[in-house]
Parts: sequence; structure tokens; C-alpha cells
Amino acid sequence: MSTTFDHDTLTITGDFGTVIVAASPVAGATTLYDNAGTLVALDVTPTGSYTRTINLLPASTTEAIYLTRYLAGLIQTSKRKVAVPADLKRVPSNYAKPTAAVWTAMTPLMTLLGIDLTAPAKPAGGKPRHSWRKAIATVPFTTTYQGTQATVYWVSRSAMVIKAGAQLKAEAPLNADGTLGFSARFAQQLRSEHADAIDANWRLTTDVTLKSVNEVGLFLYFGSTNSWLHLLDPAGHTLHELTVVA
Repeated sequence: MSTTFDHDTLTITGDFGTVIVAASPVAGATTLYDNAGTLVALDVTPTGSYTRTINLLPASTTEAIYLTRYLAGLIQTSKRKVAVPADLKRVPSNYAKPTAAVWTAMTPLMTLLGIDLTAPAKPAGGKPRHSWRKAIATVPFTTTYQGTQATVYWVSRSAMVIKAGAQLKAEAPLNADGTLGFSARFAQQLRSEHADAIDANWRLTTDVTLKSVNEVGLFLYFGSTNSWLHLLDPAGHTLHELTVVA
């Protein structure tokens, strides 16, 4: 797998094909429209705003149109409020398994990018949901996980601010074969976007704003844990405890 970052465009290529994260849609790709961490449309221009596009160019075992149809089916099953093309046909039977296999291979990367189509939006006993409220915006949450030291504010639904002075983990963990995993690669991309705010000792010189708790964990210590449990308020309560929705 290879990763390149150029002029705010992230390109990741692997056995699954190519994924391009950019400001605008890419011709010929299956395009997911994301608005500050929320998927709003698939292959149709959203009526509202969007902050980035995630463009999927699948491996030669299938075609982008079949991947679009497959993902539309997942979206409809999950009952998410995501705009999809009208009157989509089924994936041809001879492309059904190859298309599913391509999406399965892309899924770990999609999870890092905040795209999850594998389960209903409110699964019983599944992944907990968290809700932002105005009172949370002024609470300083701190973490010392993996040798890091940072103060973080959840200032709005899709904005988290890491305050200047935060200490980042310097070295990314490696896979058994010595390569970087998905999390480390995405973390490096986040850090490259904010390189001007990081000094030679991996300390922030200015505040950095990210979109989610997941991005905060990746940015600070390359992820690999549930960061909701490692951000603590002054009384020792976790961000999870204070914001989880029953």
C-alpha cells in the first residue's frame, strides 16, 4: 500500500484500488460526500454543504458504478439519512462477491476516515453514541496517554481544539513486518496538515483544531485505543462518561 499527500489531497493505493480524499469529487470514482465527519451523500451532489469528498476507485475486479450500487444498499439497510442516486439497479450477480470483497478491504481505512456503513445507525448494545452540548465547550479535558500531555476542548459538534503546549508521541508504532499500519499512516497525514504547529520536540506551538475524538487520538498518539476513555475533566470524569447517550 502506498500513500501520498499533495496540496490537500490524500491518495492511498492498495489491493482494493485507490482512495482519494480531496475537496472536490474525482471523475469516474464512487464519491462519498462528508460534512465535518458526517456522511451526507453518495455519488450525488448534496443540497447542503460538505467539507471533503472521499473518492473510491476500486480494483479491476469490479467497477465504480457497482461499488456505488453496493454502498447504496448498505446505506438503505442502515437507515442513515444519506442522499443516494435514484433508481439504482442491483449489482450484477457475477460482480456481487468481487464488489463486496473490495469494500471489505477498504473498510479499515474507511473507519479511520469516519465512514461506517456496516451497522444500523443505532445498534442495540453496539457502539455508544456521544452528544455535544454547550456546557462541554468550556471544560478542559486532559490526557497523558502513551507519554503524551495535552489539554483538549470539544468546542462544537465537529471541532476539537488541542491547546498549544501539547506533547505528541514522537514515534509511530510499526506492524510486525516493520511497516506502518492504517492508523499510523492517517496520523502522519493529520500531522503533515499541521506541520507548522509542531516543533522539533513534537510539541505544539499553536492550537490545532481537529474534527473528532478519533482524530485527536490519532494526532496525539497514533490512535490504537478508545480515546473517549483517555480524555479526563478536572474531576477525573472521562469524556465518554459526560457525553454518552443512553
